Amino acid sequence: MIHIVFQEADLETLQKAMALDEKLQGEIIHIKDDFAVGPIADIYETEGYQARRDWWKKLLEGSPYTEQINIVDDKLAVHQLIEKLKDENEQAWIWMASNQHDVCGYYWLISQLKDYESRIFILSLNNLPFINEKGGIFYPVDLFEIPPKEFLKAKKLARPVTISEFELDGDEWKKLCSENGSIRILEGGKKIQSKEASFYDDKIIAAVVKEPQKLNKIFQTLFGKMKVHTGDVFLVWRMKELANEGRIELIGDWNNGWKEISLKLPGSEDPVTPKEENISA
Repeated sequence: MIHIVFQEADLETLQKAMALDEKLQGEIIHIKDDFAVGPIADIYETEGYQARRDWWKKLLEGSPYTEQINIVDDKLAVHQLIEKLKDENEQAWIWMASNQHDVCGYYWLISQLKDYESRIFILSLNNLPFINEKGGIFYPVDLFEIPPKEFLKAKKLARPVTISEFELDGDEWKKLCSENGSIRILEGGKKIQSKEASFYDDKIIAAVVKEPQKLNKIFQTLFGKMKVHTGDVFLVWRMKELANEGRIELIGDWNNGWKEISLKLPGSEDPVTPKEENISA
């Protein structure tokens, strides 16, 4: 059995679940790219793939994740998966929680696995209740939110991806690729909607005040209030674009790292940059 997840935090959670249930034992493949943002036109062609890598390279410049562009090779991960699926006794379980990161990753992946349709399983956690560590009922948005013991229940959701799903989901992904929006958000189920790059701009501006605040403080505010989350690298790119438009002001040198950056609204006085706050993004 091969398990496929789309977020790094899912790996540890699934490994803990495997320790509780030997029937879950298997290799875990992590699809690392976030296909909910960035260009996806001609994504399976060399030109489209390179355009996406160039886009990520631009966004990652000056970030704490500069080296990630060299370690993300999902094409190789899928090639290795297909090689394993040539063994007719092997099957793959795709774990998909109710967020655009997982769903877009599923769409990107499923289009490449049609030849093995009878052995591709999906575990969709959309709108399903689970029990948290305190014994309360909750509806997880991300796989890693589920306590490992609850995976014993989650595994019962595994079902084969149907022939019609391969067709319909493949067509839906083709449509999204042709739209080539900068952002893709989940509107329920597997319904993904393309959005403009400015989708999060109002949220960013609302988190900025007249006095300078450290970037980490802005992240804390954004992630606490945003109902539709995206990654910090994408948000920083939008902050830079908003600064270029004069809608916010950035203080500090990006070459010195994110910890040196503060943000404020334009037009206010420019006091001394605030001291570093001990807040992690």
